[in-house]
Amino acid sequence: MAVGARSGRDEGEERPDDAVGHEAEEDAAEESPQRSFWKELPLLIGIALLLALLIKTFLVQAFSIPSDSMQNTLQRGDRVLVDKLTPWFGSEPERGEVVVFHDPADWLSDQPTPEPNIAQKALSWIGLMPSAEEKDLIKRTIAIGGDTVSCKKGGPVVVNGKELDEPYIFPGNTPCDDAPFGPITVPKGKIWVMGDHRQNSRDSRWHMQDSTQGFVPVDKVVGRAVVVAWPVTRWSTLPIPDTFDQPGIGNQAAATALGLGAAGLAPFGLGPAALGLAGAVPLVMWRRRRLTKGRTAR
Repeated sequence: MAVGARSGRDEGEERPDDAVGHEAEEDAAEESPQRSFWKELPLLIGIALLLALLIKTFLVQAFSIPSDSMQNTLQRGDRVLVDKLTPWFGSEPERGEVVVFHDPADWLSDQPTPEPNIAQKALSWIGLMPSAEEKDLIKRTIAIGGDTVSCKKGGPVVVNGKELDEPYIFPGNTPCDDAPFGPITVPKGKIWVMGDHRQNSRDSRWHMQDSTQGFVPVDKVVGRAVVVAWPVTRWSTLPIPDTFDQPGIGNQAAATALGLGAAGLAPFGLGPAALGLAGAVPLVMWRRRRLTKGRTAR
């Protein structure tokens, strides 16, 4: 006598409805990555924009060279990347650095400010384009607070009794024959700046009658230009010239306190937006892996 009836299928057999269910899951798994990518794209863009804004605000920002005052070190139209991080740690400009600073006393009062369109404003906001609205200048720091600087007609610039050998001066220019000055002592919290194209630069020498007496307040300095990033044929770093390292001219330890060295920060070949995208991709990929792991674990 039979003690039990079989169900009509072996335990290992798969019912038709089970097969259909597995096929549906496999199809969904195959389609999921593509659908997931488009769902993740807005998140990727959002994170990239946020990171680009943070990078531009706190780390590095692109600036365009509008004039010939820094030739031949910088040419009109060059794009430079400016280190904005070190000032947040209390670092101040050092002798020899090329710095970008906000107009301290209407130095650019006779220069028109172009009105950017909406696209230019958006691109400059995230760091893809230099800002066209702010009136910023770029010059070389020659002397810092406490230094005594001077330059007589026919002679070199002298800082703290040390004559500067300035190979970066535009060929055919003199150190200061068009506007000799000094000796003057730079107040604490100020810097004295000069363009490398001396006979084509309205620098500190030409603003000694202004309210700032030609000095640039340190709190007006945006940061140090460290890299010529564009055009690619002009790519180069902007190191501190050796003449500012000569013994007795002053203490240069602060310039390397954060490991920058004479050549500045490690070169940035990308703008804030590209760096933001590079940072966003790993975050989104990590999130996708987490979600995929959660689905396959069921």
